[in-house]
Amino acid sequence: MKKIIIALDGYSACGKSTTAKAVSKILGFKYIDSGAMYRAVTYFFTENHISISNPHEVTKALDSFKIKFQSDNGNNNIYLNGLNVEEKIRSMDVSSQVSTVSAIKSVRMSMVKIQRSMGRTKGVIMDGRDIGTVVFPDAELKIFMTADISIRTKRRQRELLEHGELINLSEVKKNLEQRDYQDSKREHSPLQKADDAIEIDTTFLTLDEQVDMVVKMAASLMLEKEFSVHKT
Repeated sequence: MKKIIIALDGYSACGKSTTAKAVSKILGFKYIDSGAMYRAVTYFFTENHISISNPHEVTKALDSFKIKFQSDNGNNNIYLNGLNVEEKIRSMDVSSQVSTVSAIKSVRMSMVKIQRSMGRTKGVIMDGRDIGTVVFPDAELKIFMTADISIRTKRRQRELLEHGELINLSEVKKNLEQRDYQDSKREHSPLQKADDAIEIDTTFLTLDEQVDMVVKMAASLMLEKEFSVHKT
């Protein structure tokens, strides 16, 4: 069947990454976690004491590292200058700074360029906050995920615990609300639903249910494209 690009946007802890990973395996698509890319940049800036208020330092730093995704034993991991940083970028420390770093225009331009190159051949599902509006505005399938803040808070706390961090609910909720505000109000590529995106509220959905919804929508579109090609 004809391959497509699936753009999956939405708020933090709505299940975007988990859903995208599962969908990619079912459809045989490449999965790209754009959020992990911004987390990797944030981690690199922090580790190398880059002043994000200094444009020259930021630009120089962006030219000094390489990001790539690699599948290790079935798991999609992100590598920064050849080192697996998948675990390190999931810390609360990175989470508290990633929205600020992501709001920098030069950072976004650099990441978008990389993301677009990754999607050249299609057969890609990418999740993030500006995939359907900026990175792939012509994506065949655009989805925007939402969920109740209390549910998202519990999901994120559980995710942090899996990575060895025990953070109280109030702190996790505060971080999510702060990120929502910063991501939605930033000047460059703010978090917003594309006009042609399909909204999915995952508050009361199981993972299997949300994965099934996306797979069915994608399969329908691919069949439609395949049929139209044969018809012409």
